[in-house]
Amino acid sequence: MSDLPAPGTADAARPAPGAVLPRAPVGVPGQAAPADSDDRTAGHAEAASTEAIASCGLILPDPRPRATVPLPRVRSSAVVGRPPGRLTRWTNGMQTDVRFAVRRVLAMFCLLPLGLVLARELPLVPEKPLVIGYGITVLVGTIAMLQIAYSRYDDPSVRTLRRRPKDLDSFPSLPAVPKVSFLLAVKDEVDYIEGCVRSMAASDYPELEIIVIDDLSEDGTREILDGLAQELGITLLKLEKNLGKKHALVRGASIATGDVLAFTDSDCVLAPDALRKCVQALVDHPELGAVSGHCRALNVDETLFTRAQDVWYEGQFRVAKAAESVFGSVTCVSGPLAVFRRDAVYNYFPAWAGDRFLGAPFRFATDRQLTGYVLGQLWVGKKLKKQYADSPFVTAEDYPERKWRIGYVQSAQVWTNVPEHFRPFMKQQIRWKKSFIRNTCFTGTFMWRRGIGPSCLYYGHVLWVMAAPLMAVRHMIWSPIQGGIFVSVLYLCGVVLKGSIWGLAFKIDNPGDPHWRYRPLMSLLSALLLSWLLPYSLATIRRGVWSRTR
Repeated sequence: MSDLPAPGTADAARPAPGAVLPRAPVGVPGQAAPADSDDRTAGHAEAASTEAIASCGLILPDPRPRATVPLPRVRSSAVVGRPPGRLTRWTNGMQTDVRFAVRRVLAMFCLLPLGLVLARELPLVPEKPLVIGYGITVLVGTIAMLQIAYSRYDDPSVRTLRRRPKDLDSFPSLPAVPKVSFLLAVKDEVDYIEGCVRSMAASDYPELEIIVIDDLSEDGTREILDGLAQELGITLLKLEKNLGKKHALVRGASIATGDVLAFTDSDCVLAPDALRKCVQALVDHPELGAVSGHCRALNVDETLFTRAQDVWYEGQFRVAKAAESVFGSVTCVSGPLAVFRRDAVYNYFPAWAGDRFLGAPFRFATDRQLTGYVLGQLWVGKKLKKQYADSPFVTAEDYPERKWRIGYVQSAQVWTNVPEHFRPFMKQQIRWKKSFIRNTCFTGTFMWRRGIGPSCLYYGHVLWVMAAPLMAVRHMIWSPIQGGIFVSVLYLCGVVLKGSIWGLAFKIDNPGDPHWRYRPLMSLLSALLLSWLLPYSLATIRRGVWSRTR
């Protein structure tokens, strides 16, 4: 690629924290930009990548205003927003210090039974350090994560965060209403692509350009996109060669002109205000280089697998990402809704596209790896940019390396179609395990520099994932062979207990939703089956395609 668009440099006064970004009529992301951004947008357009345009069919958006775009019909009861419970409404009305104090006390009270279990079992560790010690470690980690998530997390799109960096003034502010480039790469998603693109176009964010990259689809997806490009005024890049998801997204990024770069997956549907809330968080908090939205299952009512995954998704976002967000160190800005500041990620797209692992190209478009470039650029950024010094992504504008923080926006809702049957579910989990292995060897090299809290959460999770297959063998194979059936039963009881804890957390956050009972099932599946996928994924890590099979 050559002559890439130079990043936006326009500066504007930052609105007061909590100010609401102005809205445009739903579905008109192609409307004219404010006068103060015209020159910046024109400059980007003139410098658009000539090679990117020459190597693919490019359909530019219709500059005329579009009619309102209806949000596609959804198939899931999980999409219907439920009002927060009475306890949440009560604490939300309190002053900041009082709210955090009350939430801390309530969380400690709810976790007290687990604390009593911990106190009872702790003296037994010297007798059986492996069996009891592993259970104690998992229990302590669960208690700590729940306590942090429920007592200290605040949505950065709703309130100004309490924990701010000491060098806050060193982070450049975004314009009051930054231009957003919303990118989507797709291959062979004929069943879902129309709903996804329509939900993108239905976003209520005013300064929006939508770029869809078709990676040589052959199932009718391209024909659907042709019609949507004419109807909705989106930019459509039609690649004449299959490049893979990462390279397709990088191709789209080469012509993106926004101060903010947002991404979603081709089987997702977004709430109309999801993107706006993520951008609001970035505008209100200049130290945030990226934020993740909150994802649930769109097809939750289809099978037992989808119901279990929906509850699991809720916990991974509401608890795990919320706990990481407290320290500004979310380790995976997930694909369903990933929103980055341009100056935090733009220089690292060539490193992402050219990522290699164990001597071979790493083909998966891992969200974790792109997040890692933002988390660790203060320590690895210069080396990566030097490696790709001739890339237009670096030569267009060399952004300074910063110790960015990464957050999570609970109110930015997005829904994804999860695997409905066993085989595609296992393929997805293997793909995720491979991404976990690769990213551990990257992010793990610098995460300790981000502080005690982020380090404990990150390395504790890594150790738990790596120990899980060993513990499964120890408790479910070795112990029964040695006649220790009781140890196996105790292990399974511990797994069910942990799943029940997460299930109750789901029930608190989703009053009236009966699916909380599926969470222990997901814990059993993870302990007895998914943990075994780690060594298999390592052995087959060089294999990989980016298509999905349902």
